[in-house]
Amino acid sequence: MSSNGQRLTPLEMLAKLVAFDTESAKSNLALIEFVETYLQSWNVPYVRILNEAGDKAALYATVGPQDRGGIVLSGHTDVVPVAGQNWTSDPFTLRVENGRAYGRGAVDMKAFDALALALIPEFQAANLQTPIHIMLSYDEETTCLGVVDTIRKLGHDLPLPKAVIVGEPTMLEVVDAHKSVVTFSTTVHGFEAHSSKPYLGASAVMTAAEMIGELNRIGDEMMERGDTSGRFDPPYTTVHVGVISGGTARNILSKSCTFHWEFRGLPSQDPNEIPNRLERFAQDVALKRLNRFGDFGRIETKLHAHVPGLAPEPGSFAETLALRLAGKNHTQTVPFGTEAGHYQMAGIPTVVCGPGSIDQAHQADEYITLDQLEAGAAFMRRLMATCTSS
Repeated sequence: MSSNGQRLTPLEMLAKLVAFDTESAKSNLALIEFVETYLQSWNVPYVRILNEAGDKAALYATVGPQDRGGIVLSGHTDVVPVAGQNWTSDPFTLRVENGRAYGRGAVDMKAFDALALALIPEFQAANLQTPIHIMLSYDEETTCLGVVDTIRKLGHDLPLPKAVIVGEPTMLEVVDAHKSVVTFSTTVHGFEAHSSKPYLGASAVMTAAEMIGELNRIGDEMMERGDTSGRFDPPYTTVHVGVISGGTARNILSKSCTFHWEFRGLPSQDPNEIPNRLERFAQDVALKRLNRFGDFGRIETKLHAHVPGLAPEPGSFAETLALRLAGKNHTQTVPFGTEAGHYQMAGIPTVVCGPGSIDQAHQADEYITLDQLEAGAAFMRRLMATCTSS
């Protein structure tokens, strides 16, 4: 074991991580290289998993025994953009003031990453019997797919973990359930003609409007189905169209129209039901109307992102462990999606639990309180004690 590594406090480590501009549209490799140098200085083995383009990477490090699975502390390295936001100071320079640490990603979620990394010297000195794994991913803020390639290695190239704690900001409440987030774009291709003679073409905008109407009807049905658990807000699967664009002029049948839509599903929601229903409507109703005067058009829907929901697993090892570490006696839900569902789909007990509040995320002057940073450190030290005795 090396003693040559640089010891950084969690706040100092957070300042290092915030200084890297890792907006999701940009590479995170500079941050990953910094972390690799830090891990090497402490002789901590790790694996880098590059994306297909080679401009981003996930990193999976293990402190403690290498021959068995342990507890994964999972966090993402990407952050949302700062463009258009009115920041008081440089968003990529950590500012500490009035008991708060300000910076892009300070709470979502570089604080959790910083805690796990800063405590590595303590983890090493503790003679862990159960390893602590640190997972740093990318693209969580866009697709949640940056963790998937690493998860595929767990149980194959890497030992299968006993549990995963995804450190999204929950004020250290233990979250065992959240909805899925599934996003699509649907494009209707029509045929331009003068609006005075609609039989010479096909209006993509009019057909898109019909399909949006069908999504409204599906959304109303989802609301009526509801959720009997009473744990989700709102207590049903939601369907939403956020953007629509198409057409060139009021008196021209539109050649093309695209709308972007999503559903946020209860954990029990079949992810194929809603897109399959829209596709049936497209084939049985919308497409026939689009082409009633000739073979003018077509309709295509593309899946953009699928963030799996997290389903409750009462009494799971992850839940029991996290509740004990957090000093809580019950679990909660959150309205946002996380990477946790991907781990659960791989058969690994998973919960979401991290310092800070999601209310401070994604906005100008994002911050985490120093009290929450310290509470997060205490949570990880209790994990360290558990992994030492087990």
